[in-house]
Amino acid sequence: MSKGLAWATWARREARRAALAGAAGLAIAAALSPGMAGAQSKGDQTANELANGPALAPTADMLDFSPISDGTLAVQAPEVADPRTDVTLSGDGGSGAVAEDAATVLADNIVLMDDRTLIAAGGVVIWYQGARLVASRLTVDGASGDLTIEGPIHLTEPGKRGTEQESTLIADTAQLDRKLQDGIIRGARLVIARELQLAATELQRTGGGRMTRLTHVVASSCQVCAEDPVPLWEIRARSITHDAERRELTLDHPRFRAFGLPLGGLPFTITAPDPTVDRRSGFLRPQLRTTSSLGFGLKVPYFITLGRSADLTLTPYVSASRTRTLEARYRQAFSFGELQLEGAISRDDLEEGETRGYLFGAGRFQLPRGYQMGVQIQTASSRQYLLDYDITDADRLWSGVTLQRIRADRLTLARIGNYESLREGEDDATSPAQVADAIWMRRFEPGLVGGEALLEWSLHAHRRPSDVDVIGRDMARASFGFDWRRSEILPGGFVAAGLVGLNADLYRIAQDSNYDDVETRVVPTLGTELRWPLMAQSGGATHLVEPVVQLLYSPRTDDDTDIPNEDSRLIEFDEGNLFSDHRFPGWDAHESGLRANLGVSWTRMDPTGWSIGLTAGRVFRSEPDVSFTADSPLYGRRSDWLLAAHFSGANGLAVANRALFDDSFNFSRNELRLGWLRPNLQLSAGYLWIDSDRGESRSFDSSELSTAVGWQIAPGLWGKAETRYDFVADEARNAELGVTYRNECITVDMGVQRRFSASDTLEAQTDFDLSVRLGGFGRQKDGPGTVARRSCMR
Repeated sequence: MSKGLAWATWARREARRAALAGAAGLAIAAALSPGMAGAQSKGDQTANELANGPALAPTADMLDFSPISDGTLAVQAPEVADPRTDVTLSGDGGSGAVAEDAATVLADNIVLMDDRTLIAAGGVVIWYQGARLVASRLTVDGASGDLTIEGPIHLTEPGKRGTEQESTLIADTAQLDRKLQDGIIRGARLVIARELQLAATELQRTGGGRMTRLTHVVASSCQVCAEDPVPLWEIRARSITHDAERRELTLDHPRFRAFGLPLGGLPFTITAPDPTVDRRSGFLRPQLRTTSSLGFGLKVPYFITLGRSADLTLTPYVSASRTRTLEARYRQAFSFGELQLEGAISRDDLEEGETRGYLFGAGRFQLPRGYQMGVQIQTASSRQYLLDYDITDADRLWSGVTLQRIRADRLTLARIGNYESLREGEDDATSPAQVADAIWMRRFEPGLVGGEALLEWSLHAHRRPSDVDVIGRDMARASFGFDWRRSEILPGGFVAAGLVGLNADLYRIAQDSNYDDVETRVVPTLGTELRWPLMAQSGGATHLVEPVVQLLYSPRTDDDTDIPNEDSRLIEFDEGNLFSDHRFPGWDAHESGLRANLGVSWTRMDPTGWSIGLTAGRVFRSEPDVSFTADSPLYGRRSDWLLAAHFSGANGLAVANRALFDDSFNFSRNELRLGWLRPNLQLSAGYLWIDSDRGESRSFDSSELSTAVGWQIAPGLWGKAETRYDFVADEARNAELGVTYRNECITVDMGVQRRFSASDTLEAQTDFDLSVRLGGFGRQKDGPGTVARRSCMR
């Protein structure tokens, strides 16, 4: 298919579907996503996200929400959070009420002395303004109200349990003020958000409980047991100060230890976020990356918050001897949309003296009257650069602007932009580079004849930069379409339908002497359809059988040879369009002549939750349609047989297969897809066989197997593997193996991938990545699989 024109495939199919079925626009959030940096590795997809998706989901990266399905990469818009709609005002609400200042004390023995000193002993519990203190002995000074507490002491705020403000203080002895906030605590242990533990010889709280300073302190988020008191890792410091308001930790001369062994330290003070922080300026976890082309390297990202609605991430990437790279990502959220820009600039030894780089950007904005505008920028110095630095394997890039509005009965889509090809042997000068499209559709019910009708207007234009005749051909098209359908239920349960369609096109063709400058075409379509849906039950299972006969007629014309086919060269024949009046994805080609679409479907739904379905059919024609080439499965008076089957199990297993074959059982196409989603297993696999087709510019047969699997190896240990094998070339295209280990205090990601394919401009490459993240500093997103949690129980 010509570059850029496959958008018509998506627009024609999805626009009709949306206009007929109804759709709703996407809401745009107005605040940046949670996540200290918002940076997420490719493997950080949660199990819930995968479980909610289809079992047969493709293994390739998902495209962003935009009307592009032409093989170009769509940069994903930034993650955003819903805007805050709940507002809580502090204060007494103007009522003038004074907060209750009394405390409640429970104890086995309570004595009130003459000087109003209170002594409580044995099972002491104090409730005061949301705080609860448990101790063995309490002395309240009658004059000052200060508290002397003997432990073991347990100070919590039950109202904040399960929230990010939750903290627990355990100590031996304490001297606190009457509000249980400020004072000195000895033998203290502070637990923040049930994640980070800090143990110190002395703890001092000031500022109404805001500032907590621990001296001679040890910090760790690892489980510490009496029989194994050495944590997996720990940070020791002269002091650690926790600012509860800013949610920040200040570490004085920290020293890092692992397995009880010192690994390093810093002779100065540093700051770090506490476990409740979503976004905070600072360094993110570093990543070690080793590739066969760039050698050993290190990435150290630094995250910068620019207010509540914008941030910037700078990532220096330094290799031992071959590369100096600076990566950058900028995100900003508005009340009406969001924007993201990312790119990099590099100098390396792969191309001596050359500065290489890329820039990707995407924005989505809500406009008045329900319109949504999208902006996209994609450019790169070469595809080799994108592969060398593991950015993307896309070989076509698109930059431009889109505009759309979707209503239950109306659809408006428009797009204008430029393509940049990175494919070998593809010249931007002789491929459609600048492309513009517009589509308007309306669904309605005619009052006089009833039924349902669809009205469509569309415009298209594309330009090739070359001025050479034929290969520099430019085109513009204006099209009108009308479809009407009315169904009636007949005696015996038959469902009959009448179909009427009309398509009219006006073409302007330039710089191609093989065609006239102006061409027009009008293609009417008449048809009728008869269905007989049958249902039966057996053994609790429900069976649905539906034979369908559809007869269509469009007059034959020679217009197909007078108009170049730019947007309808890749043709699908499946159960989705078996009973369609038009199987071409675009506008440049139309089916004509007298034809009959015959098929039957059977579905069995079992009460235990699984189902199976079969669809078989074929297309018959009075005369071969010259719009289809000899290699097409729709060529001739009889098309190939279509046989499709699907199975969906209650245990998360799904299998689908579609085959096209002739009367001699010679298969022209076969596609098998398998998916299995379970808590400890995520499997997606597919096999594809397609015969060569000169009309679709495929000179060779295709036979490929792709698989992606993730599985729970052991508690906390998640493995993943991906591969793609080409049976025609008898070689693997790529392979990837990764392992993630997570427990309560550390996350380790490790992966190796190999790209086997090579060419004159691309080289085979092997990459190895390693990153380590300590728990307890900033909020961490969940990954797939379980978390290994150690227990102190013997």
